[in-house]
Amino acid sequence: MDIIRLSLARESFTNATCSGKEMEALKSFKQGLRDPSGRLSYWTGADCCQWSGIECDMSGNVIKIDIRNTFPSTTYRSSCLGGKINSSLLELEHLVYLDLSFNCFQGLRIPEFFGNLKNLRYLNLSFSSFGGEIPPHLGNLSSLHYLDLNADDFITPISYILSSAHLQWLSGLTSIKYLNMRNVELHSQGPDLLQALNMLPSLEELHLHSCNLDNLTVSHSYVNLTLLSVLDLSDNNMKSSIPEWISNLTGLTKLDLSNNYFYRYENIPRDCRDKASKENLDPVLYYGIEGRIPRSLGSLCGLKFLNLSGNLLTGELDEFLDSFTTVCPDNRLVTLSLSGNQLTGGIPSSIGKLKYLKQLHMSHNCFWGSLPETIGNLSFLQELDVSLNEMDGTIPKTLGKLSYITDLNLEDNHWQGVLTEDQLVDLKSLRYLYVSTDRVRTLVFNVTPEWNPPFRLWHLELYNCMVGPTFPAWIRTQSELNYVILHNTGIEDTIPEEWFADISSQVTRLQLTDNKIKGKLPQKLKFPEVETIDLRKNCFEGSLPHWFTNATYIFLQQNLLSGPFPDYISELTQLQILDVSENLLTGMIPTSLCKMIALEILSLRENQFSGKLPNCWSDFQMMRVLDMASNNLSGEIPSSVGLLPSLNILSLSNNSLSGEIPASLQNCTSLQSLDLGDNKFSGNLPLWIGIDSTELGILRLRSNKLTGIIPEQWCNLPNLNILDMAENSLSGVIPSCLGELRSMTHTTLGDSNLWVRYTFEEQILMLTKGREMKYSSTLRYVKTIDLSSNNLTGEIPHGITNLTALGTLNISRNCLAGSIPSDIGNMRWLETLDLSMNKLSGPIPQSISFLNSLSHLNLSYNNLAGKIPQGNQLQTLIDVSIFEGNPSLCGKPLLSKCGDSDGGSDVPMSKNPDEDFETELENLWFYCCGFVIGICSVWCTLWKKDQWREAYFRFFKLA
Repeated sequence: MDIIRLSLARESFTNATCSGKEMEALKSFKQGLRDPSGRLSYWTGADCCQWSGIECDMSGNVIKIDIRNTFPSTTYRSSCLGGKINSSLLELEHLVYLDLSFNCFQGLRIPEFFGNLKNLRYLNLSFSSFGGEIPPHLGNLSSLHYLDLNADDFITPISYILSSAHLQWLSGLTSIKYLNMRNVELHSQGPDLLQALNMLPSLEELHLHSCNLDNLTVSHSYVNLTLLSVLDLSDNNMKSSIPEWISNLTGLTKLDLSNNYFYRYENIPRDCRDKASKENLDPVLYYGIEGRIPRSLGSLCGLKFLNLSGNLLTGELDEFLDSFTTVCPDNRLVTLSLSGNQLTGGIPSSIGKLKYLKQLHMSHNCFWGSLPETIGNLSFLQELDVSLNEMDGTIPKTLGKLSYITDLNLEDNHWQGVLTEDQLVDLKSLRYLYVSTDRVRTLVFNVTPEWNPPFRLWHLELYNCMVGPTFPAWIRTQSELNYVILHNTGIEDTIPEEWFADISSQVTRLQLTDNKIKGKLPQKLKFPEVETIDLRKNCFEGSLPHWFTNATYIFLQQNLLSGPFPDYISELTQLQILDVSENLLTGMIPTSLCKMIALEILSLRENQFSGKLPNCWSDFQMMRVLDMASNNLSGEIPSSVGLLPSLNILSLSNNSLSGEIPASLQNCTSLQSLDLGDNKFSGNLPLWIGIDSTELGILRLRSNKLTGIIPEQWCNLPNLNILDMAENSLSGVIPSCLGELRSMTHTTLGDSNLWVRYTFEEQILMLTKGREMKYSSTLRYVKTIDLSSNNLTGEIPHGITNLTALGTLNISRNCLAGSIPSDIGNMRWLETLDLSMNKLSGPIPQSISFLNSLSHLNLSYNNLAGKIPQGNQLQTLIDVSIFEGNPSLCGKPLLSKCGDSDGGSDVPMSKNPDEDFETELENLWFYCCGFVIGICSVWCTLWKKDQWREAYFRFFKLA
């Protein structure tokens, strides 16, 4: 398209003087426009040929108007032209070039009179917020070479829809070479598109990105697009195979059939073993071209760019690649993008015949095996991405030949073996290195201690790769790093302070997690650019360092840091997350912490802090998580904690806090998890829960001194998944409305704010299956009610059996009477049921045998009577202690027999010993007769069949 602009430039003569008629036409055009920044204020003077954006020919005729908005994005809106487009442009009879791009016409329809500008060869209306129907009058522009109607919006999402109800007008553009209709709504125009395009024999570039062409014709007998070089059909809702007619476009150099939903949604199903996950995709979220990459596509020898990413392509790659490299041995393919499909098999060795390849993107598929040795033949390769696959082989030594490679991504696979200097020997251009495997198959870096790599990395990510136990010398040489992740790399050394200091000035992320790095952290360093410091799960000792940084996130949990909380921590005014949990920090929580008002997550869990909580929380408007569990804190909860409007998680469990639960917490209307268990709180249960705080998913107040009844208002918690009130002094009855807790009747996952869940791992201690367990990453799957060890009376409410998704029900050690609900078998997901040490009576319902998930049952020390039900999961629960303390129970596994069965079995006992003897004789006679008949049948067969008899005796002779 530069040729078009050049030809127009040759027709432009700056020394010409425009006519008065054309000057007046331009002035009328200007008057109709809205010009907030005065861009056209320079359209003054006697000669319009000298005006900015105007060019004339040698006769003074205006041939070019270019009022494209070239201002940067910061001032883009204020410099946008808008308003109306005056038809005075028709006076410019020689106009060949009109560019109105990157302006703001706010849904204005494209003027019909544009179709009368018969001499136009260049028309650019892109990124200018035109809307409505494209006038078919544009089809009159038979001299037009370049038409750009890109309906994207430069700054904001598309707000004005540009569409075309039919495409017959395209056939009039007989001279068109470049056609861009990106984001123009062409729904249902797929069948007519090819018919119209066949009338454009000069077309060289066609851009139809995101036009909703879901019904594009797959097969077509004739395609008259022999000059077409660029075809962009990306991000259309196509649900078909790759169109067959594309293989006839032998002049193609660029083909883009990608879908960018691959970049919008990160949860694309990728379980390569779960076929159903791919066959039952949500058609709203997951759409794209299906089937295999056709062999015929390999005949497009002119291709330099091929993008098929973000589709639903299946099958192996070798058929297409073998065809392409055989038919086109001198191919010039530069970019091959196949990411985000469902391609399988090994990466074929023919990949090495793409000798001019620079970008190879194959991530997010199901490729397996090793990288082929021929990968080393791609001597011009700059980017290689095979991340998120099932690669379970080795990395070949030939990889070390790729001297031009800058970006190497081998993450999220199952690599095995050893990575030596040979695989990295000549990667002198490497800047980005990503390698990760799973914990089961570790990849070992085995390089000599003195090795100095030829590259200087900017970005390094290693997950589950063994580079330790000493801190690798080759990483110490990487002084230009600005992004470092070394996760579970087996380092058991100290951090070299010199390397730490070298990278501190430019590093933006420093993550050395899940190692055994020891020693003290450097006490004084400046990190002016860092956003995240993550040193969790190591063995760092000493006090918290005095770092000068504008960091947003600092994670130091699960180390051996000790000493008091330093006052200078308040200097980290930009900090949003501070997690120092599971260390050995001591002393009081300083009031200087109150200056860090940007904090959103503060976790001091499992340290040795003592004293009272500071009362200075009113300025923390963005605080979402406050976790100070498992310390030695005392006193009352400060009322200012109730002034945290964004608080999602409050965990103060396992301390020595006392007093009543403050009513100010009712102001925390976003609260999703409240854990105050294992303290000394007293008073009645709060009535405001269920009225003001209706978002609660976790409510844990166990092991306190709380009294009173369970308020019925708590039944108004639709998201409640965990209710733990055990070991208090609660009285009254269990509210029957607990059976209406909606979240416990559905198997949907409990979920907090996604950002919180990604950056913070909540921990809850719960008694389940008879023992105390810590839940963290699996917490969202837990649904439990524990009201044990209280003074509750009355009966078990029948409505509680409506909680069909409940996993644990523990109401033991109370004073409950009555019978076990007969329909308890409805609670099909129940794993733990503990009703022990109550005053329950009556039989154990037969429906209890329907609890197929039950693994822990305790009905001991009640007044239950009758036969213990048998069958299904109950057959595995044979511990006598489950039923002890119920003297009127009988049957297995108890020794006491029921009157109508033997040890609880379902086989009736005979009332008369003689009947037993007669039955035994009948059984013996039956078995004997059967044995005799069977033997006779075999011998008779051998006697009648000669071949069978010979084979039979031959077998025994061999034996």
